[in-house]
Amino acid sequence: MRLDKFLAASGVGSRSEVKQLLKQKRITVAGKVVTSPKIQVEADSQVELDHQPVNYQTNYYLLINKPKGVITATTDKSQRTVIDLLGAGEQKLGLFPVGRLDKDTTGLLLLTTDGELAHRLLAPKKHVSKVYQAKIEGIVTDQTVARFAKPLTLKNGEVTKPAKLEVISSQKDANISRVIIEITEGKYHQVKRMFAAVGMHVLELHRLKMGQLELPADLKPGQYRPLTKEELASLTK
Repeated sequence: MRLDKFLAASGVGSRSEVKQLLKQKRITVAGKVVTSPKIQVEADSQVELDHQPVNYQTNYYLLINKPKGVITATTDKSQRTVIDLLGAGEQKLGLFPVGRLDKDTTGLLLLTTDGELAHRLLAPKKHVSKVYQAKIEGIVTDQTVARFAKPLTLKNGEVTKPAKLEVISSQKDANISRVIIEITEGKYHQVKRMFAAVGMHVLELHRLKMGQLELPADLKPGQYRPLTKEELASLTK
């Protein structure tokens, strides 16, 4: 492929920005300075920018800790999106979110360019689990846990698959419960609607896991990092 295509696909910059880097003699191929964007290279060619290796990738995978107040979208005219949280280089990669988290929901979100992986993770037949920590207005009892363990009818008549609900703590005087809930589907506002179906209200919702992918404890809201090889392997099994 052409060198400028290789560099652009590797997240170095746009085609025009790549041309500037070449003019500035900051790109080397196999140890030699190259100034022409038309030179042909292979995916495994030794390409460097400012003496740092540039690795060609066909797809990109970022794990982000989504903060409140940000929408799960690639672009929006009036609201900040998860893509807006990324650096300039990552914003040019064509990343998109896998699934959705509500504007006020926080936690684990996968951003990728891999449409095939996204489809596998979201396909209803795959039953990929999602685990959330939630703060609930209402006291979650053993009876509530038992109801969630069976198909639950939502207020609009939709029926959910069984979910695993665990109570972490309850504050009867404040009418607050903290729970962990695991679901295997992704209906619109599903967790909030499930609790609404049993007369409760979700005050806070934070996603901890998606499949085998787990939110790192040291990843602060708004921060992101590439998936490790081990994490990517766990998703592609």
